[in-house]
Amino acid sequence: MTRKIFFYLLILLLSGCTGSTMERKDSTQYDKGSFNQLAKLDQDRMADYEIRENIESLKILMLKLYKRNPNQLKKTTSDNAEQAVNWVFYGGHKWELEQINNVSDFEAVYQAFDSEFKGDRVLSLITGLYTMLVKAHGNKTEFFITDSIDPQNLYNMARNIEITMWMLSTKKDSQGKLLLLSNEINNEVANLSYEREFGKMIGRLDYFAYTLSEKTERVITRMIQNVTTGILLPFI
Repeated sequence: MTRKIFFYLLILLLSGCTGSTMERKDSTQYDKGSFNQLAKLDQDRMADYEIRENIESLKILMLKLYKRNPNQLKKTTSDNAEQAVNWVFYGGHKWELEQINNVSDFEAVYQAFDSEFKGDRVLSLITGLYTMLVKAHGNKTEFFITDSIDPQNLYNMARNIEITMWMLSTKKDSQGKLLLLSNEINNEVANLSYEREFGKMIGRLDYFAYTLSEKTERVITRMIQNVTTGILLPFI
């Protein structure tokens, strides 16, 4: 019996070591012994991980939306979808984009689903979600001991993603066509990959919000919000 327990523990240790050596394609890996990491608590590292992974999800969603809605990409650039996503996230424009009237966060999300808007809806939507996400984290993307994140804002951001998902699947133009195509379910195709990626973002935000709430003893007010109102929740 003892030998079996030792065997299972050994497997867990080896699997943990294997997982820890996996490399990411971006430059966000860090060494816990580095100078920067000395100024971080565990909750700071958790915040780094959560926002980093959610930004990666936004890149994936933007690429998928452009490929599903190539007409929107053409409104902004002649580049392919991959090049456009790289420009949006690494272009040094500070998310001030003339192509979408220089709007951001809430206004950019609403604009993406405004039937009168003639610009790039994908660009407007992702810009809005990214800038909302950063705002929910106190306008930071890396965190240290001196930083503070309100878990209520993380909770509200998760609900805002749920509301965005509803708008994405219901908002239509005057001809009754969806303003942006995403999930698809019919007799031949069942594509729910957009919903799954948004679901990952919601899960990370909720998990970190409740973990942070316990650590900081800040109570989260659970707002009963009907997503069909299409009204995004503000941040504190």
